[in-house]
Amino acid sequence: MQQQNQNQTQNQPVFQTPPQVITGKDLNYVKDMLSWNLLGMKKAHFMANQCQDPEIKAVLEKACQMHESHYKRIINHISGQQAMMNQSQAGLQN
Repeated sequence: MQQQNQNQTQNQPVFQTPPQVITGKDLNYVKDMLSWNLLGMKKAHFMANQCQDPEIKAVLEKACQMHESHYKRIINHISGQQAMMNQSQAGLQN
């Protein structure tokens, strides 16, 4: 079974740069990543506010900050990619 999995991964192309077009499946995965991080952030924040133990509260707040950081990094990456695509399209039109 392991050899079959290795053969499947060897046949798949490896992209050095991301493709210019995002598929529906890719878009759904990005949406899922955003949703998972937003939900993790909300749950950690809620639990931290309910917690009385300062050590546990600090760990939960740190988890909240981590999920918020991941969420913002994904958004920034998407925004940067969109800006680059807009610039390349503007260059093609000139």
